[in-house]
Amino acid sequence: MAHYLLIESRDPFESNDVLYYYDLARDLVAAGNGVTLFLVQNGVMPARPSARSATLSELARSGVEVLADDFSLEERGISKLAEGIVASPIDVVVDHLAAGHKTLWH
Repeated sequence: MAHYLLIESRDPFESNDVLYYYDLARDLVAAGNGVTLFLVQNGVMPARPSARSATLSELARSGVEVLADDFSLEERGISKLAEGIVASPIDVVVDHLAAGHKTLWH
C-alpha cells in the first residue's frame, strides 16, 4: 500500500478542477492506498459547512483523511468545520514528506 499526501490550495467555488482532485483522492483510497487531503490557503473554504463541504465529508467517510490548515482557517475566520474535517497544523505536511509519502500539490 502506498501513502499519498494531496495538498489542495484552490477554492472549488473558483476553480472547477478541484473536484477532479477530490476524485483522485477517492480513487486512490478505492485502490487500497492511504490518502491524506490537506487543505491550505483558499482550499479551506469548503471546510466550513456549505454546499461544497458535503463532498469533503463524503471523502472522509470513504477513508480519505481530510485535514484543514489551522492558520488558513484562522485567516479566513472559519471556526466551525464540516463533518469529517479536522483542523491541523502545517507540520503534518513535513511529517508526511519525512515519511516518504508521495505528495502532490494543486
